[in-house]
Amino acid sequence: MGQTITEKIFSEHVGREVKAGEIIRCDIDMIIGNDITTPISIRAFEESGAKALAKPDNFAIVMDHFIPAKDIASANQAKISREFAYKHDLKLFFDEKDMGIEHALLPEKGLVIPGDVIIGADSHTCTHGALGAFSTGMGSTDLAFAMITGGNWFRVPESIKVIFKGKPGKHIYGKDLILEIIRQIGVDGALYQTLEFTGDTIQHLDMDDRFSLCNMAIEAGAKSGIVAVDDVTKAFLADKELRDSPKYHYSDPDAKYVKTLEIDVEKLDPVIAYPHLPSNGKSVRQAVADDLAVDQVFIGSCTNGRLGDLRIAAEIVKGKKVARRTRMIVTPATQKILKQAEKEGLIDILIDAGAVVSNPTCGACLGGYMGILGDNERCISTTNRNFVGRMGARSSEIYLANSAVAAASAITGKITDPRDL
Repeated sequence: MGQTITEKIFSEHVGREVKAGEIIRCDIDMIIGNDITTPISIRAFEESGAKALAKPDNFAIVMDHFIPAKDIASANQAKISREFAYKHDLKLFFDEKDMGIEHALLPEKGLVIPGDVIIGADSHTCTHGALGAFSTGMGSTDLAFAMITGGNWFRVPESIKVIFKGKPGKHIYGKDLILEIIRQIGVDGALYQTLEFTGDTIQHLDMDDRFSLCNMAIEAGAKSGIVAVDDVTKAFLADKELRDSPKYHYSDPDAKYVKTLEIDVEKLDPVIAYPHLPSNGKSVRQAVADDLAVDQVFIGSCTNGRLGDLRIAAEIVKGKKVARRTRMIVTPATQKILKQAEKEGLIDILIDAGAVVSNPTCGACLGGYMGILGDNERCISTTNRNFVGRMGARSSEIYLANSAVAAASAITGKITDPRDL
């Protein structure tokens, strides 16, 4: 019996052939912390008596959720990570001087390599599977164990093979593909499994789409999402000074999967996840029929805050104005994305339309700041979660969508199919 890409990555790290279901001890190539969860890891690290990181050059701290600090509590939280980074002279410490959302920033800097095993104390660490790596979220104490030892224990996950067929139509993106999967299998349909994304559709997806696809694997309960390396991946990596040499792994034709899903992408409309679960997916045509006015539009996050998202939004709002009763917030995922968007004139277009453009941060996504929802407000958001109270008041509503739907809705003031504009 052959192996899946996930089994091959772990086999290469362990030095022998492994199969799904095995519990293994494995070295980790990249450990990722952020300003919210890392202080817990730091406390566990120091309470253990450890004096030095096992792999200091493979440990990154990215200050992305509440930076610049929104209040005294978040400032003190950030201070813990800063003092640790300075004490250990971390070279991979990203603060306000070089800021961005961790799951956009690290691939941008060549720190995520195909074939890596990556962990982070953030559930959306699965984003990095878009580059052919095994990447997953773990708890803060798991992170501390890896900081101390350089490795951790894993149960090698079984895999679900997702076969996408056909070329996506206009304004159908990676976000719609993953929302459709979650609609079909539910928020627990892939518990502790890998979603392996395959099919002829993949060649039509750029890296922005692939990052979105893998980012929301966790919303189906998956341990990871992964896309095998191809020419699109290699082109993305070509201009980067990579941390290490890539290792390309591909699933064998006779690899064992627990399930296979087939999705005809050509039949898809943009998908909207209604409150209060990412699995509550409906066609944008249903949302249009429901005539849903929106108070706020948010374009950003580790799911859809990339340059492609800003280009899509700017193209739709160019020469138009955001509806009078609607707020539009745009948050680029990194400083590099923000700078490039400025060079391309995208920021001027967005601001002229009436949008607010913020510094790179997770910001409104988790109800942190810069876009918190008030009582009974409705938001259409390019983020990954729409749980009760996720972005503010418990009575508020969040509808998840791609960047084109969000931008079109900002112009009309209600959830809109961008193909109708």
